[in-house]
Amino acid sequence: MKNLITRFIMIFGVALMPYTICAQANQQTADEIINIVKAQWAAEMTDPGNIAEQFKNIADDYTEFNADYSTRLDGKSMAMRLSEPGGKDPNRVVAAEMLNSKVQVYGDTAILTYNFAGVSKNKDGETKTNRAKSTRVYVKQGGKWKLVHANFAPDPQPKN
Repeated sequence: MKNLITRFIMIFGVALMPYTICAQANQQTADEIINIVKAQWAAEMTDPGNIAEQFKNIADDYTEFNADYSTRLDGKSMAMRLSEPGGKDPNRVVAAEMLNSKVQVYGDTAILTYNFAGVSKNKDGETKTNRAKSTRVYVKQGGKWKLVHANFAPDPQPKN
């Protein structure tokens, strides 16, 4: 009986091994994706005018939906051109947090969803909170994760 239990545990353990390895790989990918976003935010807060650093992990064929424009933005170059004036704006993000993050990994594709919570400060030192519901889609290209699509939706304060 003891041998039967030992064999069962070994067979069960071997059967679960691929799932454990897959879960570890998915967690590593999730950590990597989240770190890419946080590095982008840090670059934006440190040097808002350095658009190239902020866009270094974005694919050339990137697309984006956001609350500022009624149509989809197509291409990294367009997104960069529209971001450049913001780098000169005295209003800047001084704090950014990712809440309720979830990364779903499908081979060389990863989907990150989260709630954004941030604080911006104007030239007079006044602060304002920022909120958004965000989705980012990454694809591994040339061994590196590249952002290919994002949707940044407003998350308005609830009305009392």
